[in-house]
Amino acid sequence: MNCVTCINYIIIGVMIISAILAVEWRDLLAAAVGMAAVSLFASILFLILQAPDVAMTEAAIGAALSGAIFIFAIKRTQRFETEEEERPGWWVRW
Repeated sequence: MNCVTCINYIIIGVMIISAILAVEWRDLLAAAVGMAAVSLFASILFLILQAPDVAMTEAAIGAALSGAIFIFAIKRTQRFETEEEERPGWWVRW
């Protein structure tokens, strides 16, 4: 196993953790930032896999534009969910 493979596994692990946190966070702004982080790490992974055109597109559209649209929408609505809608996490429902 070489160094590039280790870096790929680390980036994939961070992507999975960011995706889980984006789904589980109650703060919508933090969830939008977590979603943008997943896209940013995906673009880094594409760059390592020698696909610079896909990496630039993912960074521009996935991380920047989608994140900005979500943050703009959250600013126009409520930032937190109400407590009465609170349900247990996905690990409790199993």
